[in-house]
Amino acid sequence: MQNRKLDLDDFSMHSACQPAILISQLKPAKLASLLCTSVLFLSLSVFAQDASVGSPAEPSASAQPSVIQRVEIVARQGSTELRRAASFAKQIYGREELDRYGDTNALDVMRRLPGVNVDSGGPRMRGLGAGYTQILINGDPAPQGFNLDQLSPSQIERIEVIKAATADQSAQAVAGTINVILKEASRRSLSTLRVGLATGKDRPLGNVNYSVNESVGPFNMSLPVSLFEWNRQVRNLVDRKMPGSDGQSAVSEQLGTGTSWGWGYNIAPRFNFKVSDEQTIALATFFQKGYWNNRTDYVNRAVSGSPVFDDDAIQSGYWENRRGNLTWINRFSEDQRIEIKAGVQQSRSSFDLRNLRKGATQLQTLGSNQDDAVTQAGKYSQLLGSAHTLTAGWDLENRERQERRTTSDGSGNALLPSFEGQPFEAQMRRKAFYIQDEWEISPQWQLNLGLRNERIASEATNALLPVMNVSSVLSPLAHVTYKFDPKSRDMVRASLTRSYKAPGLNALLARPVINSAYINTNQTNTFLAPDRIGNPALRPELATGLDIAYENYLSNDGIFSIGIFHRNLTNVVRNLTELRHVTWATSPRWITQPQNFSDAVTQGLEFELRGRAADLMPQLLGNVKALNLRSSLSFYRSSIAALPGPDNRLDGQQPWSVNLGFDQRISGLPLSVGGNISITPGYDTRQSVEQVFKRSTARSIDLFAMMPLSPTLSLRVAASAGVQQFGPPNGSSLTLLSNGDYTRTDRYAKPQLNMTLDMRL
Repeated sequence: MQNRKLDLDDFSMHSACQPAILISQLKPAKLASLLCTSVLFLSLSVFAQDASVGSPAEPSASAQPSVIQRVEIVARQGSTELRRAASFAKQIYGREELDRYGDTNALDVMRRLPGVNVDSGGPRMRGLGAGYTQILINGDPAPQGFNLDQLSPSQIERIEVIKAATADQSAQAVAGTINVILKEASRRSLSTLRVGLATGKDRPLGNVNYSVNESVGPFNMSLPVSLFEWNRQVRNLVDRKMPGSDGQSAVSEQLGTGTSWGWGYNIAPRFNFKVSDEQTIALATFFQKGYWNNRTDYVNRAVSGSPVFDDDAIQSGYWENRRGNLTWINRFSEDQRIEIKAGVQQSRSSFDLRNLRKGATQLQTLGSNQDDAVTQAGKYSQLLGSAHTLTAGWDLENRERQERRTTSDGSGNALLPSFEGQPFEAQMRRKAFYIQDEWEISPQWQLNLGLRNERIASEATNALLPVMNVSSVLSPLAHVTYKFDPKSRDMVRASLTRSYKAPGLNALLARPVINSAYINTNQTNTFLAPDRIGNPALRPELATGLDIAYENYLSNDGIFSIGIFHRNLTNVVRNLTELRHVTWATSPRWITQPQNFSDAVTQGLEFELRGRAADLMPQLLGNVKALNLRSSLSFYRSSIAALPGPDNRLDGQQPWSVNLGFDQRISGLPLSVGGNISITPGYDTRQSVEQVFKRSTARSIDLFAMMPLSPTLSLRVAASAGVQQFGPPNGSSLTLLSNGDYTRTDRYAKPQLNMTLDMRL
């Protein structure tokens, strides 16, 4: 018997019809879907029957025996179908979202996803700051120093946005999890090339993405390679009122020009080998390296008094990440399966930071970091019935980090002789064990129960400041899905979870960093220019969460969802600024230090609606067949118990945000156009009784046009405005003290234009 496999990449299993629903009628009571026939499934069945080779209807005596071919149909589920079939709430975004705007880095894709915003420190979910959102790469925690802003979307298979923690992944996901799934080795031989140009400060910037896939018998291989560069400029206007060099109140203005430039590459070879029908071995590797430079120059103006100005700065450095994971999967039987993984990670970086005053070096910091990790994980799954699976697993990590840093003044003298140049070595050990039960109780009820115990122990070795910290959390997790009708396309999901946020090694390290504007430790600095220090006594933040969502799956991959969430947090960490007597200075110094500050509560309401305009608004746009609409709207509220209101919200949590997008195929032309607008309002955050942080409204807009030039060649042009490449969006921020002192910073980056040419080779 000969085997022939039909790879149906261009088909997805989705329903062929669905009643049109007006946006104004999108209420839970009116969103029950009708059962529709899957025409595509029937057509695939007919195609399979026609593909077999049989004998003639009236065979002759000389006719040869027919060759019976086995036809195996492999149909890929689309993002919407994967989301619908999941046993817990998550959003899945595949190639359509990744390719739509021709983005050159993954962060640009993420800032347009519902419920996700990008600020300093990376992507954030539900308006919560960095650290509350867990970032995974292929289901594993992202390695130390991994840069999402330097990861090309062409290397990503899909992005999963998971609303609540699950037992088989780390419970360090108070706000949720973003899981980046890199491309796997394909079963087909295929090569693609993407060449791009983008506007830069002085010249066009290039990027190249090449991917080759080969399949020979049981062996599959893929090799994606990305080369990129950047050169962007940001204008900063800094207004400040605080005590000047003479101790009296002073007002100043600084107009800054910040330029960042550099280049890097990503390589992610993947290999799959099918040992037998029961065993598979996969090797996934990733290599990333880049060189970066920053320069900031100020034009200073003293409005009154004798102000202290920020120094000009020149910074440079490099980063490097290497990662390899080996996975062995064995299916003992139809009911038993084991998966064992082992991995190694290496991160390297170094930097040279210089503060300049009148062209002369005022301060120089040289540093290097080395981070090595070994991971080992596994899980065993036992099928207890046709729709009942029990999984037990473990997740181990041992990470060692070495840091060296020396800060010296313009004469080359160590700034703090007791600390500078001292080696810092830390070891982190993470152990997690879990059990998870996935059970489709009935065609209407689906249950996912889990229990995870995770322990993280860190120990640092330093000549003066030893650091030891242990955190352990037992996380019970429950997810329930209810379908109103077994064959309907609407459902309710609910999750009750226990999650936490562990302090990072840098937050634990009690090594001081002197503010560059006040390097004379015989003098007192100011509240707005404090020194920084870590806190070895930090405890993890704990969160008990409830999530409830209603999802209605419309025709043509459309979806409407509305969800609410609530989190009770304890041991919330916040950076507090205090005047202290310290060992490294003869005068009292203002110090910023992270502390377990208070308990808090956060909750929110999230909407998402997308689909064809003709289905969503048939009376208005019933004749517009090629217009797709996307929208999301989120409302967030939070309060910290230890601070009086109003505005005693968690750091960086906006009160609401909105995303509106569309794409349209132009009738009669081989052209598609689209756009997206994001809006976040201005808001205030009370940091302490004495300090309020204010942020202005932020708006960003993206536009694209795509034209296929041939069946294997397409051209895409995109533009974006209101965003910075690696930082917060355009806008202003203000830190205001109760005594009237303040620092205001306005940021502006020019719009960016990029053009990409996609080729199938």
